[in-house]
Amino acid sequence: MTTNSEFTLAELMIVAASEAWRGDGELIASGLGIIPRLGASLAKMTHTPELLMTDSETLLVEEPIPVGPRGDYKPRYSGYLSFERMFECVWGGRRHAMIGPTQIDRFGQTNLSCIGDYDKPKVAMLGVRGLPGNSINHINSLFVPSHNTRTFVAGEVDMVSGVGYNPARWSEHMRQDLMEIRHIVTNLCVMDFEGPDHAIRVRSLHPGVSFEEVQANTGFALLQAPDMGETPHPTAEQLAVIARFDPHNLRARQLKDNPPGVRAATSDQ
Repeated sequence: MTTNSEFTLAELMIVAASEAWRGDGELIASGLGIIPRLGASLAKMTHTPELLMTDSETLLVEEPIPVGPRGDYKPRYSGYLSFERMFECVWGGRRHAMIGPTQIDRFGQTNLSCIGDYDKPKVAMLGVRGLPGNSINHINSLFVPSHNTRTFVAGEVDMVSGVGYNPARWSEHMRQDLMEIRHIVTNLCVMDFEGPDHAIRVRSLHPGVSFEEVQANTGFALLQAPDMGETPHPTAEQLAVIARFDPHNLRARQLKDNPPGVRAATSDQ
């Protein structure tokens, strides 16, 4: 593979997101949002071709559908996936989704519902939607475009919409074997839950970001993975795949000011 020195932060995050699905095999890959969806597409077209993807309706496709207006693009359909069959996959653990919650706590519990007290919230949002069932029944990864203490909160999230690794929320009779939270991809780093008792670790830092900066923007203590390094840069081949499935460059609109992937040095460093 050829290396590349010019790429945006969105492209770096797409490549990082794709790694969440590495080695999953024949699971349904669902990326919610432009960057997660392009990450799933990149994973299928490069390292994990067995992944299953849909046209976002009821049909499986041989290759991912480009985001945005399709023009004369003709999807390559490969099968039918009804609503009923989709739920069978969800309930049976045959799906891996990457979602973008509003709040995340140190247990990986997520909030889509409200900010503040549930009975009198400061902000009401989408509601839990399908997250309780999805989060308990199959793998999830998390996408955070702005890493800060409003998202990564101290204490528990204001309303637990998606389950995590908080032992106080699990009874001995609850089945936990299908539940997993794989990666968290943010604009600062990539994290996982592979510390002791599923503690959140930083596994890689984006170019120009320090662990201290990540910790300062997180409301709970983080661990460093023993092999923590720099998030891998996109290759020219990966950038070509991304451009193919995002012909309208929608990725450039997902992060404020579409910053470069390699942060410029500042005078106080």
